[in-house]
Amino acid sequence: MTATRPPLAGVRIIELAGIGPGPFAAMMLADLGADIVCVDRPGGNPWAVAGHDIMFRSRRHIAVDLKTPAGADVVRRLCADADGVIETFRPGVAERLGVGPDDCMTVNPDLVYGRMTGWGQSGPMSALPGHDINYIALAGALHAFGRSGQPPVPPLNLVGDFGGGGMLLCFGMVSGILAARAGAGGRVVDAAMIDGVSALMAMWHSYRAEGQFTSERGTHLLDTGAFFYDTYRTRDDQWVSIGAIEAPFWNELCDVLGLSDEIRDNQFDRDRWPEFRQILSESIGSQTRAELDEAFAGRNTCYAPVLPLDEAVDHPHHRSRGTFIEVDGVVQPAPAPRFDGAPPTRPTARRRPGADSTEVLSGSGFGDDEIAALLRSGAVAAD
Repeated sequence: MTATRPPLAGVRIIELAGIGPGPFAAMMLADLGADIVCVDRPGGNPWAVAGHDIMFRSRRHIAVDLKTPAGADVVRRLCADADGVIETFRPGVAERLGVGPDDCMTVNPDLVYGRMTGWGQSGPMSALPGHDINYIALAGALHAFGRSGQPPVPPLNLVGDFGGGGMLLCFGMVSGILAARAGAGGRVVDAAMIDGVSALMAMWHSYRAEGQFTSERGTHLLDTGAFFYDTYRTRDDQWVSIGAIEAPFWNELCDVLGLSDEIRDNQFDRDRWPEFRQILSESIGSQTRAELDEAFAGRNTCYAPVLPLDEAVDHPHHRSRGTFIEVDGVVQPAPAPRFDGAPPTRPTARRRPGADSTEVLSGSGFGDDEIAALLRSGAVAAD
């Protein structure tokens, strides 16, 4: 099922194709019903091939050579009836190409221009290259990931690219569009991953201000320091997660595993955490994951098996909710969040660069002769 009307139906975004957080942000907006016109380079972006197909779902694709004046003019004209633009270039590149905020907002003063970078549009490092690992490092997040006495562990690229980057850009775009439609005019959204990651660390800055958080990783409540908030190996060499912090959940876990009153009554005695970790490890390690899944089924505590992706997609809870869907034979996450109890749209598979060039141009007021001239010149390509 899908909701009767996607919440972003009627919103149109021009996406200057990039990699990572930009496509992810556009995917989220498309999943919620926005019309995303993806401006690819002719032939496609070689960096946006492996791993990006799902993030480029539910788009129309036009291939434009932005290094030509005619190509830049095409993008500006597409902006005339759009609500927003997404670009992921280094600061100054869009301006040099003639598709920066001033260029595009001249033809549409209500345009929301979303800029996705790691370091931001200003500051001494703004022009430097970087990747997720660098941004979360400078923001103070990477230092906190890992076990005591061990090196920091990058959490894939979930925190910088997607949580602190793409999600932040989505939030900024929707906020800007709401303001523009209320009469405030267009604006530029500077979505920097270092800003987004810093915002994600708000709770830990609060703990630090209260004297409850130090720079020694792997010693705190939620970073594997606490023995009751960690992962444990089972007898059959699989893993389970335990997150029994609050007393009712902790007591229930003790009931399920048959733990002694000694460990039950001294959960927050930090001096004994290493001792209790060993006890819990031995208890869990004496059983298979299947035995633990059965023992904890329906119990009022915080337990879940640690599933690899190929097993996660088949878990009964996900199947019941429809968390994952199949599009053209590819299993992938369903659109989220849900509205009226259902995903807002049914995604379509990624299309080829230039697959919709003629349709997009025609729908934006380009005449047949203009379209033919653009195709002949190479400023626009069609596939």
